[in-house]
Amino acid sequence: MKIAYLLNSVSRKAGGLFEICKRLAQTTCREEEVVVLGVEDEFTKTDILEWAPLRPAVFPSVVARSFGYAPGYAQYLVEVCPDIAHVHGLWTYPSFAGYRWHRRTKRPLIYTAHGMLSPWALRNSAWKKRLVRALWEDAAHRSAACFHVNSEAEYLMLRQHGLRNPICIIPNGIDLPASQSSEVSSLVSGLASVAQGEKLLLYLGRLHPKKNLLNLIRAWKDALNSHPSTLNSWILAIAGWDQGGHEAQLRKLTTDLRLLTSVIFLGPRFGADRDACYRACDAFVLPSLSEGLPMTVLEAWAYGKPALMTPECNLPEGFVAGAAAEIGTTSKEIAAGLKQLIEMSDDDRKATGARGRALVAEKFSWPRVGEQMRAVYEWVLGGGTRPETVRFD
Repeated sequence: MKIAYLLNSVSRKAGGLFEICKRLAQTTCREEEVVVLGVEDEFTKTDILEWAPLRPAVFPSVVARSFGYAPGYAQYLVEVCPDIAHVHGLWTYPSFAGYRWHRRTKRPLIYTAHGMLSPWALRNSAWKKRLVRALWEDAAHRSAACFHVNSEAEYLMLRQHGLRNPICIIPNGIDLPASQSSEVSSLVSGLASVAQGEKLLLYLGRLHPKKNLLNLIRAWKDALNSHPSTLNSWILAIAGWDQGGHEAQLRKLTTDLRLLTSVIFLGPRFGADRDACYRACDAFVLPSLSEGLPMTVLEAWAYGKPALMTPECNLPEGFVAGAAAEIGTTSKEIAAGLKQLIEMSDDDRKATGARGRALVAEKFSWPRVGEQMRAVYEWVLGGGTRPETVRFD
């Protein structure tokens, strides 16, 4: 069995998809069974080393890097002759290359949407997506042997979108860190201003409108006004990389609301710097308007941190397990969640985080996820008994 992973980016440029696709490929199949294709970007040379023992093949883009058109991509896919092509993400050239390969070879195609068919995602750059759907994307989706989603909510979303293909529901995985200790001093520049005894609420991820950070900052101001004595001991740390100039909007709002002493921007954090952020924080927040299944919440739980998140994060098991508090997407609803968090005792917050760590250990380990995905590949190729993760209804 040889599986080709088709990606636009194999670096941090892909955001959460970088870690998801890398670890899925590393844990699902043996080295000789996986080929990974990507389009070159400014981080490729550094980040490609993290795929070891896999060696992704990357190709330079000749026009519109965001679309990812790379002439050598499709030809290489034909040459390596995989049994299955697994496309991660939609709307870009790798999806078209996979569909064209499928039509030429009649071999099976699997898609992972990664939340890109949510109503919010479809409204974003809607006219471009309507054009791509008309040209090939809808036909490619209908031809897929199986769709892969990360949650029940995303499964229902695809059915509402009109897809009738088999769909497997397999979550993202996470690697549990050996240590959960708080080590603020181990952080690189950015948290030097955090005083001893202050508590840290962390957001980590893309700085993009769908993450709803403008409402988070407004909620922080509201909570500070209504609970000044309690929230004065907290810092909101926003870590992540700018997308489309959104960081400037966030910084302007922070300045306009006079929050410069309680809201700090840490910039992009990867690798050890990212891990240090999780160790240092006291809680994690993700007020997103739309997600597939966010790695950052799983990472926070892996470090034993309680979470505030919206239902749009598609992790209802976190609410059931008592590992997260549910917030809405408006600033008023987020402020209510902040109030709930800051009024918890330290012991209660630690117990909530511990339940999150137990949850990811039980349901979101990469070895378990890898076994489930491999079973789907084998079923698509050979038939036989349908894996329990695959649904037709």
